[in-house]
Amino acid sequence: MPLTNQPLTHLNARGEAHMVDVADKPESRREAAASGLIRMQPATLALLAEGGLPKGDVLATARIAGIQAAKRTHELIPLCHALALSKVAIDFNVDEAQSCVHVIATCRLNGRTGVEMEALTAVSVACLTLYDMCKAVDKEMEIGGIHLDTKTGGKSGDYRRDEAWASRAVAPSIIESAPSPIVTGEGVTGEVSVGPRCDIAAPCLRVKCLAELRERLGVGDVSVPIERLPSSDVAGLKTALKALDARFEGLDQGRVLCAVNQVMASDATPLTDNDEVAFFPPVTGG
Repeated sequence: MPLTNQPLTHLNARGEAHMVDVADKPESRREAAASGLIRMQPATLALLAEGGLPKGDVLATARIAGIQAAKRTHELIPLCHALALSKVAIDFNVDEAQSCVHVIATCRLNGRTGVEMEALTAVSVACLTLYDMCKAVDKEMEIGGIHLDTKTGGKSGDYRRDEAWASRAVAPSIIESAPSPIVTGEGVTGEVSVGPRCDIAAPCLRVKCLAELRERLGVGDVSVPIERLPSSDVAGLKTALKALDARFEGLDQGRVLCAVNQVMASDATPLTDNDEVAFFPPVTGG
């Protein structure tokens, strides 16, 4: 499934987070599978397989935790709906060669919205429970690789991760085909941003409009020569953008946040060559 430019459904016209109304959508059979893993010391894995860990039956406890988490996803992820799941299955694969436990969660229902978040939440909590059950003997365990494997049903159609990755090998995504990255600066707390180079030769800023703001303004990424700024700060950049294109008047409409090199910024934040400046609406939830 290729990346799309569809607007984010959890944002309303003002860029505010809201719960999607699914009342008018038809019911259909929906299913999703997600997986992840927890890596541990070989000795820990052996104790788990033998049932020799101090907290008892590790896999049974993690399975119940994953099922319970799927049923309560709406209490953990703010904008998810409460769903009447018809199936939640948690499976484990003890992999001695990789010294890890693979966790697979499958969720299903007949309803108006998908169950991807329920499957992902189930995997996450099952992995966390495995960590909790084993941490007395191994505190170096690592959880990772949590991802959606498949989903079926709904307006957006079916998805298979293996097919999506295979298609990317033939047709690189927008992200993979972007110009070579550089470090664009360091924020006040030490964060750095890795972003594409400006597409002009003169000293410039890379400006990004994100999420619903991109849809509302009809503008994505743009390079702005620093010489066009009346002042070398975010306020000066806004002035320059509005002079370049009237659509940027929208930066003053509603609540629009700003980050410079992935650090939250204000109008007074100074800017230098190759900084990455992002404008975006307030976003909460998943």
